[in-house]
Amino acid sequence: MISLAGRDVLHAWGKFVFTGVGLGLLIGVTLTMAGVYRGMVDDAKVLLNNSGADLWVVQKDTLGPYAEPSSLYDDVYRSILGMPGVARAANVTYLTMQVRQHNRDVRAMVVGIVPDGPGVPGYLMAGRQISRSHYEAVADIATGFKLGQVIRIRRNNYTVVGLTRRMVSSGGDPMVFIPLKDAQEAQFLKDNDAIISQRNRTSANPAFNQPGAPDLLNAVIDSQSSNPYVNAVLVQIKPGYSAEQVAEPVRRWKRLQVYTREQMEEILVAKLIATSSKQIGMFLVILAIVSAAIVAFIIYTLTMGKIREIAVLKLIGTRNRTIASMIMQQAVGLGLIGFIVGKISATIWAPMFPKYVLLEPGDALRGFIAVVIICILASVLAIRAALKVDPAEAIGG
Repeated sequence: MISLAGRDVLHAWGKFVFTGVGLGLLIGVTLTMAGVYRGMVDDAKVLLNNSGADLWVVQKDTLGPYAEPSSLYDDVYRSILGMPGVARAANVTYLTMQVRQHNRDVRAMVVGIVPDGPGVPGYLMAGRQISRSHYEAVADIATGFKLGQVIRIRRNNYTVVGLTRRMVSSGGDPMVFIPLKDAQEAQFLKDNDAIISQRNRTSANPAFNQPGAPDLLNAVIDSQSSNPYVNAVLVQIKPGYSAEQVAEPVRRWKRLQVYTREQMEEILVAKLIATSSKQIGMFLVILAIVSAAIVAFIIYTLTMGKIREIAVLKLIGTRNRTIASMIMQQAVGLGLIGFIVGKISATIWAPMFPKYVLLEPGDALRGFIAVVIICILASVLAIRAALKVDPAEAIGG
């Protein structure tokens, strides 16, 4: 039996293959978009894993510290340490900013940590952990920083003493870890002019500058120049306790918001990246429609170019089901070529993206099934046109 797909491959292979390659690039973009979403979800989970926390204690009535701003006094962790079931607790700050290295700026999340406490990078590729209370840093390799390099965060210089991998924020920005006190200073650091202006305002206020209390003014100025706040307290619980068992007393007695791992993951995935996921979903729908339109147009064009051959098949008694099957095979063959090209393309260019792209085998399988279904549906127009061909056209015209 003559195959229309076979005839196209033999006699018009260039048009068929190049069309498959073009469709493949479109499918590659579709798979990459799905990988971008998977990468965003994975970044959120990696952020939680890297924190090493079982509970996140944040400002009351906030979704902090990742989805909303959160501010706590830095002495709160002491009272949390005394709560039942708490094994370890440590303050942490998060600040997304530009980190400078010579003439190069890197967008990074600067994390203020307590050495040997929750929040410290779980493993290092090179170097060591932070051991001094000031001016040392551990950086993710995605920043491009090297061991021994000096980086600048606000007005202070830090020496990179350790390198880690896949320590990223929920937005995919690489992390730079510095001592907590340095991070607190960087988070609320004002420029010199602002500091002088604030001191002048304070000095001009009679309530702070009283003749009988000469030390009051200095005390107020000192309090204005310090930062006693952190963004969250990371808590690790003792064996034998559930996360909710430890969290509920903290919420009740400390009047603070406490999130478990499951609740924080829900915040990051369902709230923080919800809009982005809808955006990507819309792109996937549009790309699927465009792919179907391309396949339908190409199959229809190729079929219309074989009107005489189809008429001959009808004239010799070929059943309509056989003709429809051949056209459908042609459409599915085009889709298979496109999927192979798309999968290879997505695998090649995914590592080149600035943010993490996670290509899961399950998405590839679902993509393959979707391509086959789209190709079958797209062939309907060509099949209808072929079944309307008059066998007399094989003799006439």
